[in-house]
Amino acid sequence: MSEVFEGYERQYCELSANLSKKCTASTALGGEQKKQKLSDIKAGLEDAEALIRKMDLEARSLQPNVKVVLLAKLREYKSDLNNLKSEVKRIASGNLTPTARDQLLESGMADALTASADQRSRLMMTTERLNQSSDRVKDSRRTMLETEELGVSILQDLHSQQQALLHADNTLHGVDDNVGKSKRILTSMSRRMSKNKWIVGIIITVLIIAIGLILYFKLAK
Repeated sequence: MSEVFEGYERQYCELSANLSKKCTASTALGGEQKKQKLSDIKAGLEDAEALIRKMDLEARSLQPNVKVVLLAKLREYKSDLNNLKSEVKRIASGNLTPTARDQLLESGMADALTASADQRSRLMMTTERLNQSSDRVKDSRRTMLETEELGVSILQDLHSQQQALLHADNTLHGVDDNVGKSKRILTSMSRRMSKNKWIVGIIITVLIIAIGLILYFKLAK
């Protein structure tokens, strides 16, 4: 369904209901007040016709399956508008005598008024359904916004946890580096100790040989 069409439709239903109320109110008026009221009603009818044209253009620009449904609704709105125009014409001819007006009503005007009232009733029901749909859309949008806020909060928490894990990983890398350095130092110290042991052993061996030689020469004399 087209949101643009629904917007025009809502405006038309409200305008049609308002014009119907004005028509009813104008029947109790006379003179200049009635002329002014009829002038306002005619201006409203022009606005209604403009909305009908906009709805028609919008409906014909949509896909065929949607267009068929909207054009069917549009025919009802056009019929309602024609009934409103007829009602305005009857009100404008209010200078008839009461007897003539009664004869017009008896000859079929009452049926036309009833049909117009039925169509306006359907229009009001459509408006009510549209308002309910609008409320549901608002509820859905509110739920979507709440879900979006929850999602943003979760993403922020995940980002904080990611930063904490990265910090812990950096700390572990630092510990690994320190352990590596300590291992290299210990390895170097171990090598030095082994080297020193060999040097000490060589020195002791040389001393033992030297002492042995000295003792040998002394005993040999």
